Amino acid sequence: MKYNFTLENLNCAHCAGKIEKKLAETDGYENVNFNFANKKLVLECSDDVTAQDIQAVCDSIEDGVEVIDNTKRKNLKQYTFTLENLNCAHCAGKIEKKLSETDGYENVNFNFANKKLVFESAEDVTAQDIQAVCDSIEDGVEVIDNTKRKNLKQYTFTLENLNCAHCAGKIEKKLSETDGYENVNFNFANKKLVFESAEDVTAQDIQAVCDSIEDGVEVIDNNVKENTVTAEKVNSAKKDKKVEIKNELIYIITAAVLGVAAFGLELTVFPDAEFGTVGWFVLLGLSLVATVLSGWRTFIKGVKSVFKLEIDETTLLTIAVIAAFALGEFVEAAMVTILFAVGEIVEEKAVSASRSDIAKLAQIRPDNATVLINGKEVVKAAEDVKIGSTIVVKPHERVPLDGVITKGNTTLDTSALTGESVPVDAEAGSEVMSGMINGNSLIEIKTTKEFGDSTAARIIKLVEDAAATKGQSEKLISRFAAVYTPIIILISIVVAIVPPLVGLGSFSTWIYRALVCLVASCPCAIVISVPLSYYSGLGASSKISVLIKGGKYIEALAKADAFVFDKTGTLTTGELSVNKVFAYGNHTSSEIIALAAACERYSSHPIAMAIKNKAEKENLPELSGYSEKAGQGVTAVYNGKALVCGGTKVLSDKQKVNAEKTASVYVIYDGELIGAISVSDTLRPEAKSVIAELRKLGVKDSVMLTGDKKENAMDIANELKLDSYSAELMPSDKLEKLIDIKKTHKSVCFIGDGINDAPVLTASDCGFAMGFGSEAAIEAADAVLAAGNLKQLPLSVRIAKKVVATVKTNITFALGVKTIVILLAILGIAPMWLSVIADTGVSVLCVLYAARLLHTFDKK
Repeated sequence: MKYNFTLENLNCAHCAGKIEKKLAETDGYENVNFNFANKKLVLECSDDVTAQDIQAVCDSIEDGVEVIDNTKRKNLKQYTFTLENLNCAHCAGKIEKKLSETDGYENVNFNFANKKLVFESAEDVTAQDIQAVCDSIEDGVEVIDNTKRKNLKQYTFTLENLNCAHCAGKIEKKLSETDGYENVNFNFANKKLVFESAEDVTAQDIQAVCDSIEDGVEVIDNNVKENTVTAEKVNSAKKDKKVEIKNELIYIITAAVLGVAAFGLELTVFPDAEFGTVGWFVLLGLSLVATVLSGWRTFIKGVKSVFKLEIDETTLLTIAVIAAFALGEFVEAAMVTILFAVGEIVEEKAVSASRSDIAKLAQIRPDNATVLINGKEVVKAAEDVKIGSTIVVKPHERVPLDGVITKGNTTLDTSALTGESVPVDAEAGSEVMSGMINGNSLIEIKTTKEFGDSTAARIIKLVEDAAATKGQSEKLISRFAAVYTPIIILISIVVAIVPPLVGLGSFSTWIYRALVCLVASCPCAIVISVPLSYYSGLGASSKISVLIKGGKYIEALAKADAFVFDKTGTLTTGELSVNKVFAYGNHTSSEIIALAAACERYSSHPIAMAIKNKAEKENLPELSGYSEKAGQGVTAVYNGKALVCGGTKVLSDKQKVNAEKTASVYVIYDGELIGAISVSDTLRPEAKSVIAELRKLGVKDSVMLTGDKKENAMDIANELKLDSYSAELMPSDKLEKLIDIKKTHKSVCFIGDGINDAPVLTASDCGFAMGFGSEAAIEAADAVLAAGNLKQLPLSVRIAKKVVATVKTNITFALGVKTIVILLAILGIAPMWLSVIADTGVSVLCVLYAARLLHTFDKK
């Protein structure tokens, strides 16, 4: 096989000769040739030769040589991973070095600016393999697999009736640890389980995993095209759940009546009922029936969890209730079970309401479209409609697919996409996007995109995929929950055993207190509310047409103290306009603009269009003898004399001395410079107020990075009162500037709109793409301003700050209440019912507090 290598930093011809000679004398290497001019080394060998083999030879002769493998190996596959949270360049170098020295990894390269790790390998490499290497060097690094694997298929399932966030985490973890399952993510808010696998995975496979952890979960396969059977299955599951909840309420109400009766009899008729008496049997009977009616489902789950060697809140409650009955506390055991059941129902209702609100965000895309076929209207699934088809959208219907209006005039409600409440006029030739709502007129549209590529579909995908990118608090809670429960169990065992052994009371007393500690300690309040807070925040942002791609970017946005803006298309509209007209001698500004517009009459150049727009109200003179040369401007004849209009190339050296430096176009008549016109971008009307609002929100620095001329950049910066700016930058220069800004700030956001902004968007802590224009920018960005303007940027910052504050509040509140109840339990002050309040009661409050984020900013 022929091998090709580049020997970088080899500048000594004598050393190059030595390397070539040594390789030629090595057994197995044939036809060795090194070209010193282009630094290319070519050789043939029947064995596998790697860059490391050549590097060893080079190092033995000359230090500093870098060997790059250019050989195209058919069995090698390129892998790409993103190493998030890797902010130590030294550690990054260690990771790169360790991978380079690992057998099977070739051409390893890590780009610290965009956090991309790229290498080649003949083996199957997963994110877990890279994660292991990163963990051995630096804690907290998150490895994201960006490799496009042809043999991997994405699967999506809905897990109905899964209302326990802790159990959901266990299911996600178990699937992640199962061979053949990659990039596993469960979104608790919309019940969607998404993963990739090279194998054929069925709903039964997932059902088996769910059943091993949580009973009652129903797995629905979303990978098959939705049909009547699937729809009926979903509706059936919902009906069954409603019936189950109705029956559960009847049981709980009956149990509550019996429990209250037992409680009243204990206080009045049988206050000191002793074992074996009538009162004792009455209280036992009423309490036992009330306990079974309200808690039989919980007890079954608890017993099953014990056999699975798992401990959750159902296990803890089952143990606590059995112990309470054994200790003779019948009535308290019944009341605790009833309280727990009520709390579970309220918690489930709160979670369901939140899920319902979030689900409404995805209801902007109709699943069906009315297609015109041979003049007849046929209703088809939107995903079956091909590009170029003609669809009919009736009054007040949503547009199902992107396209262009071919017939009819109407107004369109674009609020679902852009957040703008004012309807937009549309006519034949107007572009429309899926998700818009038609006004009072019927219109016909020629489709330009397929269902999956339409605007509404892309928005929904961005919102749904956002849950996969978790914030640091979400990851911390997942790790915390894994160690928290075992620690609490250990504390409870100590509380139950140690005090009685040292003579501080009876075993029955301390076992009861330990049970209170166990029930109060369940981490469900945090496990549910933290991810729900982030998803509610993502939902609130999407309501204002700001699509954030995950919780980690909400955190970055919340603590951002520097906002960096591109100029053209971001702070400006990208549309040119005349901002100054300079007239020399006896000539007027009106005369200069009219002459320039007449000169540019037949030009479609953006600058020419801006000049003609400015001169709309002017009477343009008649010119003759038009002549245009690329880069040399336009020449014409006016009143028998030459008129020239163009850039600096039309100026003589003498004229350049006195010419206005900021001008874009110069007007020369009869050899004399008579005027100049300055053309620049139009500043976005909202730009000034947005910069001011960001400053009020605590942003220390607002910076502009642009490739435009320094004079134009300075005008924009001064008008917007930016803290600093840099002009005449190439994309690589922008990247360097951004990296420098990141060194002195906690978090940096970048807002840009073009393909050339992609590297900077990737390198920022939270990159915003303007609208849905550039695919590269949207792909590289961490958030999208769907409306294509800056209006909602300050509000998105407020939402992010509110989300982070909510997460911190819920964590502090939940842990605080649980700590207080556990301490009171140890002191013998907290009864069992208080531990239930600390568990389900706190969970309900935390869920409601998190869910309010969806509506907090509705009127803003």
